[in-house]
Amino acid sequence: MSLSDRRRAIRHLLNEQNPADALATYLAFYHADNRTILRPFPFESTRAEGFVTLSRTGVDLFRPFVSMRLPIQDLQKSADIIYEAIDVGTAVILQTPERYAPLIQALFDVHTEETLKIFKLDQAVYKPTINVFVTQDVSPTNNLPRFIIRNRDNNDIAASASLNWQTRNFAEIAVFTHPDYRRRGWGRSVVSSLVNYILDNGRIPLYTASQTNVASRQLAERVGFIDTNARQTLFQATLKPKP
Repeated sequence: MSLSDRRRAIRHLLNEQNPADALATYLAFYHADNRTILRPFPFESTRAEGFVTLSRTGVDLFRPFVSMRLPIQDLQKSADIIYEAIDVGTAVILQTPERYAPLIQALFDVHTEETLKIFKLDQAVYKPTINVFVTQDVSPTNNLPRFIIRNRDNNDIAASASLNWQTRNFAEIAVFTHPDYRRRGWGRSVVSSLVNYILDNGRIPLYTASQTNVASRQLAERVGFIDTNARQTLFQATLKPKP
């Protein structure tokens, strides 16, 4: 099967309008073809029951970033899908719906695990923040636009908001503020500038934050993002031998 055929076989498993499916949609349908391995199950089926994607991204040069959708009510079939797609002993970065966590914990040696909250911009409450020090350039990791504030003394980047990825419907924001420049509103300023860019290009901004990262969640809420109640679990893990 061609990659196009495999994409058609899994399309019914993802809702492109749903923020909870946005990252999986990007990795399955929009990530570069030559950096994407897509394994539907059954492989030759025109209507798959599940799938796994292994993507080479800027997150890690050596470990694939893995996403999946499984018939989780059938644990044996779900395990079979994983073992058909991933070689035993492979170290991965893995992001899945929260309900998959017990299966992942059973099949993988988990090194780190964190719960992520997915936020979506509420345009009804969003009010742009204007900061004349914000400039636009291009992220060196993925060549997508980013907005930054530089230290005027040494030209170092003090705050930045970047696009992690984008689909036809959504675009996810990543933000970083240097510790020396926090509590000045600069993180909010660069995020607001990127939000404006995303809206102008007809997409809905998303923001993902660790459940334990209170500062990041508060920044999102101050800008105008609301919790979608979608939860993902992010693992760093290695696949164990088949039980």
